[in-house]
Amino acid sequence: MKVRRPAVAGTFYPVDGKELVRLIESCFTHELGPGKLPSAEPGMEEKLVALLSPHAGYIYSGPVAAHGYHLLSKRKRPETVIVIGPNHTGFGTDVSLYPEGRWATPLGHIDIDSTLTYSLARRTDIFSVDDFSHLNEHSIEVQLPFLQYVLKSFKLVPICMLDQSKEISTKVGEALAEEMIGRDAVLIASSDLTHYESADSARRKDELVLSKALSLEVGELYSTLASTGSTACGYGPIAVAMTVAKKLGVKRGRLLKYASSGDITGDKRSVVGYSSVALERE
Repeated sequence: MKVRRPAVAGTFYPVDGKELVRLIESCFTHELGPGKLPSAEPGMEEKLVALLSPHAGYIYSGPVAAHGYHLLSKRKRPETVIVIGPNHTGFGTDVSLYPEGRWATPLGHIDIDSTLTYSLARRTDIFSVDDFSHLNEHSIEVQLPFLQYVLKSFKLVPICMLDQSKEISTKVGEALAEEMIGRDAVLIASSDLTHYESADSARRKDELVLSKALSLEVGELYSTLASTGSTACGYGPIAVAMTVAKKLGVKRGRLLKYASSGDITGDKRSVVGYSSVALERE
């Protein structure tokens, strides 16, 4: 069986499972986090369709990410989690589905939902099925230990986006929405926001971008990305989640938390912005 090994264990998060759990728990209890651990008991809510979640090293973005995962813990546990992230490496295809097998983390293995994977691939030729795009990409991987901690057991569909254009993102979102109808699935869109600007500049730009993300207006998101010169790395996955949410009955997103790396390090001269956003039905 094909197993995708961790690419960033030991750098973005600890390679030791016990140490990783301690760090995840510290993200939940951190002053920038939700302030408490999620319940170990499965939730019952079914409103949550998608989350926008950051993907930096856990010491930087983990407390912000924890807000989304704390909310996810209140949801009825999904059978499948679709995680879509940007392709930072430049290797592979435009929109890549990981084929089959398992993904490994220090917390164990996660089975790929190959049924959903190949159903997506048959639905539209926008998707290609390959593992090369995923080999060294971190944007999907860093979501997984949080998911394992909160959900315990689930199947995974990883999607890596090299082409993040409005046209492609909209078509990917439409295909995902069709496949999620009647399935017990949640979508995680992985993205950091402004990179390497002052904290004040980053916040100004990120507030504008997030306002469009919350409105679910994809065209306005892309216009704002262009007008602000935003360096958000996963704008395509954000647009995908917006498209899915709108198709599945979400009226508006909800900002759970915004912070930057400067809030962790104290250095506000050059920061990366992070947000956790919930896309829920009413």
